[in-house]
Amino acid sequence: MPKLFDLKFPGGCKTLPEGFWSAVDVWIKKPHVVNKRVCGVKETEGGHVGTEAVHFLLDDPELSAQVFSFLSREVSQDKPWTSSVRTIIPKVNCYGTTLHKELILRDFGRQRVTFLPFEEDSEGRVCLKRGNIYQIQLLHQDCEEWALELHALTPDVWFSDGVAYPKLPWLSTDLLPKLVRWATECKSSEFKSTLSLLPVEKYSVMYQQLKEKYKAMVKVWPEVTDPEKFVYEDVAIATYLLVLWAEERAEKNLTARQSFVDLGCGNGLLVHILTNEGHPGKGIDVRKRKIWDMYGPQTLLEEKAITPSESFLFPGTDWLIGNHSDELTPWIPVIAARSSYSCRYFVLPCCFFDFYGKYQRRQCKKSQYKEYIDFIADVSQVSGFNTEEDCLRIPSTKRVCLVGKSRNYQLPAEADAEQRRAHYVESRQAGSGVQGSDVRNDVDCFHGNKDTDRTPGSSWGAGFQPRERVETVRNCAALPRDFVDGVVLRVANVLLGMTEDDDGGSSSEWNRGGSLSVSEVAGLLEQETLQLLKKECGGLQTLLKNNHQVFRVEGGRVHIRDWRDRKSSRVDTKRKPVAPGALKTRPCWFYDHHPQRCPLQAEHCAFAHGPDDLRPSTKPRKKIKNDAL
Repeated sequence: MPKLFDLKFPGGCKTLPEGFWSAVDVWIKKPHVVNKRVCGVKETEGGHVGTEAVHFLLDDPELSAQVFSFLSREVSQDKPWTSSVRTIIPKVNCYGTTLHKELILRDFGRQRVTFLPFEEDSEGRVCLKRGNIYQIQLLHQDCEEWALELHALTPDVWFSDGVAYPKLPWLSTDLLPKLVRWATECKSSEFKSTLSLLPVEKYSVMYQQLKEKYKAMVKVWPEVTDPEKFVYEDVAIATYLLVLWAEERAEKNLTARQSFVDLGCGNGLLVHILTNEGHPGKGIDVRKRKIWDMYGPQTLLEEKAITPSESFLFPGTDWLIGNHSDELTPWIPVIAARSSYSCRYFVLPCCFFDFYGKYQRRQCKKSQYKEYIDFIADVSQVSGFNTEEDCLRIPSTKRVCLVGKSRNYQLPAEADAEQRRAHYVESRQAGSGVQGSDVRNDVDCFHGNKDTDRTPGSSWGAGFQPRERVETVRNCAALPRDFVDGVVLRVANVLLGMTEDDDGGSSSEWNRGGSLSVSEVAGLLEQETLQLLKKECGGLQTLLKNNHQVFRVEGGRVHIRDWRDRKSSRVDTKRKPVAPGALKTRPCWFYDHHPQRCPLQAEHCAFAHGPDDLRPSTKPRKKIKNDAL
């Protein structure tokens, strides 16, 4: 088999050869992380086989002999291969009923893996894709260096459609470098692989159907949030739930579609999709959104503050949903367990809340996200659920969901289970410092409302406070302009002073200044200033990023932004002049404050060089925002 490409590993790589097989497993089990046109695969283990494993695919004696010779070279019979078959599941099915599969042969003795692609029609007949047989091999060169080699049996007749059959140059330039990186890092994820609880092929088909059906929402989205992200994220979550529920109906031989309540439903799109797809349910949120009126009367949405109590149980509901439900997240397994023995739940945690306030970290050996997921899983287990974890495919860094489909106790033991729940919630209440009706007031992370009326029968949720009906804007936009300007000027002057010339900055080279970590910048400010910033979500780092005209925050370090630099300004270095008459609504900070003024000429700068260059808009502003530079 001709060698097409090889790639050397960095020196001193201690993760090989084990790291090679870890990397190969990623490509075999999760090709979608590299090939974005693939949704995933369905893999069937074949066990240990000998050389006869390929014969059923090879109907050409000459080709059979050629492949057999290649596969069996230098392989003794006491070192059999491990085989598996994977079915490629494309994001968009362009193959009809034909299945595209690969027989995968792992040769651990020779450190190589071979892929034999074939097609299977609806009647079970198979046809080998002879031109697309390829192999990846790990070689140990000169007792020091490791390298990966890519081989193809017949590269001159290679076929590619960009989906199930990638191009050969793509395998060389995209796949092999990633295999080298994965093998070198040899990282194991804290979480399960995506869609581990679902049949991926069913998810793929339904996602494409729902995406096509609801894509028009992007064009009419009235909220200030990004429609591309939120619409397709909710489509993906709805797809997950619909497939999960369909599998549950098949498993339990149910005919009626499951009912649901979405607690903290936000924009309500998830409720809208699930309702349209035939599931009876409703959404509840403390604050109505503009888009609610667009859904129509069939989508049931209630504006109501939810307080964990007897007044907020749902005995007739099959599933409770918590999609980024914030302070309600730890309560959802408890509410589901207390609603009825048959009530199930799905929760997608985002912000880190305990029962009565912000979640406090306890284990430094885990990431904060992993620790919080484990906490919610612990809540679920104590609440009485057999808890399952999965990872969604959504455009978010918080993608891990928890599912409680069944109980870990029998119905007659309900009283004992309730005692365990009550004791656990009380222990978390004591640990948070909340006693009785006392309310914790963490101003930098917990939205509290001391005037909120408690509903009758809320004793088991005493101390919990729902978020305020009117959302408080806390992104440094409400800070006084003079205060922000003072912080910006102080930090910028320190950065500029780090590389200032002895002659006071008279050098012809424009002073870009030095860099400081965010924590070092915090050390420049008084405690009173830091406390004021801490009340704003994101604090100091948010203020620095809001003032992006002056600063560039990258990798946890703060730099002076140079608008001439492509990396710094994210624009082409060959800047075009600002169009005549273009609005310049804000003054140029560098023209006013930098010792050498702005590095750009006025006609190239999007900000005003002096009062005469200001061209404010004549249109009234829709919102009151902070004029951060």
